Amino acid sequence: MRFAHLGAPGGSGARLAVVVDDRAVFVDELMDGAPQDLQELIECGGDLTGRVEEAAAVAGGRRELWHPVSELRHASAVLRPPVVLAIGANYAAHSDELALKVEKAATVFSLWPNSLAAHEGTTTWPAEISGQVDYEAELGVIIGRPARNVRVADALDHVFGYTVVNDITARDLQFSEAQWSRCKSFDGFTPTGPVVVTADEIPDPQDLWLATTVDGRLLQDASTSGMVRSVAELIAFLSRSTTLLPGTLISTGSPGGAGYSRTPPVFLRDGSKVTVSCSGIGALTTYCRVI
Repeated sequence: MRFAHLGAPGGSGARLAVVVDDRAVFVDELMDGAPQDLQELIECGGDLTGRVEEAAAVAGGRRELWHPVSELRHASAVLRPPVVLAIGANYAAHSDELALKVEKAATVFSLWPNSLAAHEGTTTWPAEISGQVDYEAELGVIIGRPARNVRVADALDHVFGYTVVNDITARDLQFSEAQWSRCKSFDGFTPTGPVVVTADEIPDPQDLWLATTVDGRLLQDASTSGMVRSVAELIAFLSRSTTLLPGTLISTGSPGGAGYSRTPPVFLRDGSKVTVSCSGIGALTTYCRVI
């Protein structure tokens, strides 16, 4: 299944919806006691997800319930996660181009919730704070049930689904400070979407393709098979020291092709359109505004 948070342009807010091809149906129009957002759906467990799937299938022929996605406004595909964890230096090519050392243990940092942003949204930042804002295409993993000290072989059983993340980064701040959270957590610096795809539709998260285009130019083009640490290995590693709660979003790192490493560098500018995509999930577009 595919879930999104959608609303009518100018409406009061986004609602949880099931997306099928280019149509969407709001979950609260399918059933009584519907979850208000993805976080509530995940916390309620797999039985509720199954009920939603059945209700959407029954409603498939009721054209009056379905809306063209193109006529709706997206919110972040992930809302109210307990935490957003990001993994650095998880592709050798990206580590090399940024002259980052690949450590024996994964590099982990948090992204602040104000950074979550929507597909087709506009991300704005002040020119005086950063003039080197970069893009990073990443696979996002959403935890479905608590994971504590899990084995690699069992780790994917704890995944609810996957989404696309653009881990936007102020490189000048990144390389002038001893931590990475601030440079990646400006308002709107973590777009997610356009949908969350449930894990049953992604049999192997290491067999997906990530790409980034900026103003029509293809700048990243790589397979998730290039991860230094697989999705399962990351979940197992993180779960050794903490319980990964349902709804936790893990952004699993970016492949090579970052704008910072190019000659000349390619940074996001006022008016830029950046689209990051992942096979099996979709394409996530962000518009840029520098003030």
